[in-house]
Amino acid sequence: MKTNDIGLEAKESKVLVEKLNTLLANYQIYYQNLRNFHWNVSGPNFFELHAKFEELYTTANESVDEVAERILTLGGRPLSSYGEYIENSSIVEAKEVADSKKMVEAVRENLNTLLNIEREVLESAAEQGDEGTVTLMSDYITAKEKVVWMLSAYLR
Repeated sequence: MKTNDIGLEAKESKVLVEKLNTLLANYQIYYQNLRNFHWNVSGPNFFELHAKFEELYTTANESVDEVAERILTLGGRPLSSYGEYIENSSIVEAKEVADSKKMVEAVRENLNTLLNIEREVLESAAEQGDEGTVTLMSDYITAKEKVVWMLSAYLR
C-alpha cells in the first residue's frame, strides 16, 4: 500500500482531494458572491448587512486557504483559476441581485450547499482515518450551522 507524506493511503487520499477541490471551488464562488453583496447592498438594512457580508467573506477567505492547504497536505493540487472554480462549483455566481432579502436568501442557500459538501468530505475522511480533515470539516459544519440558523431567524 502506497502512502502519502502524512501516512494516509494515497489512492484514498486522491478521492478525498477531489472532494476537497469541489469544496474549494464552491467556497470561491460563495466568497465572490459575498463580495458582490457587500459592495452592492443598499436600503434600510445596509449597515448590518454590509458588516455581516464582510464578516462572512473574511471567514470564507480563511477557509479557502485552509482547504487549499489541506489538499496540498494530502499530496494533491488545489484548483486555482476561476474557470476551474466555475466548472467545479454547484454554487452559481450571483449577478445583479439588488434586493437585500434575496442576498440573505442566496447566502443561506450557498451555506447549505457548502454544508452538504462538508458533510460528504467529513464522512469520506472518517472512513479513511484522516483525522485532520475530519476536524477541519467538523469545525466548519458547526460554525455554518449557526450562521444558517441566524440568517433563517433574520429572514422570518
